[in-house]
Amino acid sequence: MHLADFFTMTRRNALRAMAAALLTTSLFFGHSAQAAEPLKIGYSDWPGWVAWQVAIDKGWFKDAGVAVDFEWFDYSASMDAFSAGKLDAVTVTNGDALVMGGTGARSVMIMLTDYSNGNDIIVGKPGIKGLADLKGKKVGVEVGLVEHLLLINGLQKEGVKESDVELVNTKTNETPQVLSSGDVAAIGAWQPIAGQAMKGAPGAHPLYTSAKAPGLIYDVVTVSPTSYAARKADWTKVVAVWDKVVAYINDPKTQADAVKIMAARVGVPPEDYAKLLGGTKLLTLAEGKKVYVDAEGLGSLYGSSRNADAFNVKFDVYKEHQDVKTYIDPSITNTLAK
Repeated sequence: MHLADFFTMTRRNALRAMAAALLTTSLFFGHSAQAAEPLKIGYSDWPGWVAWQVAIDKGWFKDAGVAVDFEWFDYSASMDAFSAGKLDAVTVTNGDALVMGGTGARSVMIMLTDYSNGNDIIVGKPGIKGLADLKGKKVGVEVGLVEHLLLINGLQKEGVKESDVELVNTKTNETPQVLSSGDVAAIGAWQPIAGQAMKGAPGAHPLYTSAKAPGLIYDVVTVSPTSYAARKADWTKVVAVWDKVVAYINDPKTQADAVKIMAARVGVPPEDYAKLLGGTKLLTLAEGKKVYVDAEGLGSLYGSSRNADAFNVKFDVYKEHQDVKTYIDPSITNTLAK
């Protein structure tokens, strides 16, 4: 081989090696950039979900090494965005996770944030003394969603048939205006919207609250199966932040700061928002682990979800019963719970 040919081959081999290295580097950084895409999580105006604002403002997700983008919505709009594939996850009730799935948008409930302990309220106008007084009258609720479930639960306890009440389909954030208009005898809403409804209709008062049915309404973070399968390690980092959030809210030394953060997110004075904390039972991961045990009854996420599924089918929210177990994955919570 001539010396010139030798150097030519050497240059070619070197160029091939450089090209291969550049390709490998490009693929590596391309993959890293893709992995670094923030997880998009839809959240809305409920104390158990506004609680995430503490972690957002404190930078705890960055500390945990995970990129997240929490997007603020009205509740039903967050469900629509998730169903349209615009979000990786959304904060909803366990029953409404089934609603999305029953209409085509499957998800996996990977953690519990809380259960409603009085902050979901059926509010009656002046003169309505109890749920029995709603017989033959109009009630404004978001049909097929969580306050409808609460209303039916209360009516059944009073021996009032669902058919004895006329439902007026009303977006939850619009219930204060509907109640103040006098067009309905009652509305169903959660706090702080329920409080706004009572302020806007002097003399309006609670007829029934979720405190009388603990476990009827669990609140969860539910994730698209695709995002969950691809980025479970990142979702584990998200869930790991939760106990820090709960501790910061519950600790008397830091609670005032937590309430200030949460109140600012929803535009409510901190002193008013502080009153809402008792109506939402925030669940540590250890407490959530106990709820993740498969059992009948409202003390279990499975039992509660089966109850919600029966409601959804009965009221034609969707046609066929859902396999509740396919919507629930306790593995992250069980791994992290102390």
